[in-house]
Amino acid sequence: MAKELSNGVSKPPPMPSPLRNSKFFQTIKTNVIGTLNMLGLAKRVGARILLTSTSEVYGDPLEHPQKEEYWGNVNPIGVRSCYDEGKRVAETLMFDYHRQHGIEIRIARIFNTYGPRMNIDDGRVVSNFIAQALRGEPLTVQAPGTQTRSFCYVSDMVDGLIRLMEGDNTGPINLGNPGEFTMMELAENVKELIDPNVPVKIVENTPDDPRQRKPDITKAKELLGWEPKITLRQGLPLMEVDFRQRLGVPNKA
Repeated sequence: MAKELSNGVSKPPPMPSPLRNSKFFQTIKTNVIGTLNMLGLAKRVGARILLTSTSEVYGDPLEHPQKEEYWGNVNPIGVRSCYDEGKRVAETLMFDYHRQHGIEIRIARIFNTYGPRMNIDDGRVVSNFIAQALRGEPLTVQAPGTQTRSFCYVSDMVDGLIRLMEGDNTGPINLGNPGEFTMMELAENVKELIDPNVPVKIVENTPDDPRQRKPDITKAKELLGWEPKITLRQGLPLMEVDFRQRLGVPNKA
């Protein structure tokens, strides 16, 4: 299974994002109808199916860190709801097919993930900061800058997904790095790595932006034998090298 999952991997196209390009309907349609289509295919061919769900199902959490048993705090009609609720419906569909048709399902709730080959201008915070620093532009931190996220390096995430897919646990299981950083701390890490002289610019935040996000990975440790190995300070330089090459920015002297 691991070989099948890793062979022939290519760069995926950017997924719909409600906040970066305002494709609200397309976002929820992809999550709901796309999941239904894949479940129908899995049923026909008798395949095990993995849903890469998201920490966004927890919304703006009132529980910290977030455990899988937490039901979440989501605004069902907010600007982010097309993604948040789309993923929640996708999880419901997975379990309904599992209960009704006996489909083998696996659900991973993925927290912020980063690494080489990310789309440079996709609007995600790590890629934003690195690209801005390499271009000598201000790092745009959404107000107030104290909101937190947890960042998992891509190779750790792939390892967790393979372990989940090969194991006997249906999930949902949180996959993420429990190291927690404010947006200002992330910006300072990127500045220290690339250019201490680039300024930080505070900009208006997006609606319903969660104040904090940190996974409880107890289940991943106990059921999958998994926990992330690469820290943010170890992973950011690997991403910097890739971005320098693609942006044509020479290495530091």
